[in-house]
Amino acid sequence: MLTVDQLNDELIRLSFAEDIGDGDHTTLCCIPEDAMGKSKLLIKEDGVLAGVEVAKKVFAAFDKDMQVEVFIGDGAEVKKGDVAMVVTGRVRSLLQTERLMLNIMQRMSGIATMTRKYVKRLEGTNTRVLDTRKTTPGMRMLEKEAVKIGGGVNHRIGLFDMILLKDNHVDFSGGIDNAIDRCHKYLKEKGLDLKIELEVRSFDELNQALKHGGIDRIMLDNFSTADTKKAVEIINHRYETESSGGITFDTIRDYAECGVDFISVGALTHSVKGLDMSFKAV
Repeated sequence: MLTVDQLNDELIRLSFAEDIGDGDHTTLCCIPEDAMGKSKLLIKEDGVLAGVEVAKKVFAAFDKDMQVEVFIGDGAEVKKGDVAMVVTGRVRSLLQTERLMLNIMQRMSGIATMTRKYVKRLEGTNTRVLDTRKTTPGMRMLEKEAVKIGGGVNHRIGLFDMILLKDNHVDFSGGIDNAIDRCHKYLKEKGLDLKIELEVRSFDELNQALKHGGIDRIMLDNFSTADTKKAVEIINHRYETESSGGITFDTIRDYAECGVDFISVGALTHSVKGLDMSFKAV
């Protein structure tokens, strides 16, 4: 399995291949090969900056001679008019790396900004905000990193690093008991040590889960706040608890005050607007 760094390196390689193809003919036709220049990353909207370290990798992957001077790092709150970095190098390199760097940084900063907003909404509670697998194909590692930069917590990276028995797994297995038993049998056979989370849709399923045991976390799927509070009291700290399904910025604090440990929010990654910024010649 590829490491996070290898996956990000591959994303950068494929992105350049997609964007430049057989050559950036606009730049090649009008910019001399030896022309040198400088560009600044100008922030055009208030938010949380993310992707600075990835941007440095983008520049280095394309042209190792590019020099990056960073003024504002990942996780910092930025304002319109701030200059986050200045990059010096061949003008051709500045122009050809501009769009990929901006695409990554705008996306990551948008996610970090949204996450920080949710995290602040929960200040004073013990509940943490989780992301989901509702990510842009190929960009998951970057988007999950942006969630962490914004103050959120990664749920699971993919299908490989945690067991999550959702409704379809339970139904296809013939019930909660079968799903959990098969899970433990599989983990033992494969020599794997993975946490197990079970999604429940009703108090009947919750009681089945509590009676059977053998799990680490219970996800309360589409429970109302009143039912969530009741469920948390029934579980009584025996397992970690997570709320999921239809929870918005306006309602998330109500769920947190029910006492759940985690709340998963797909909106952190699946429909975020990028933070506005530009890469301008100095």
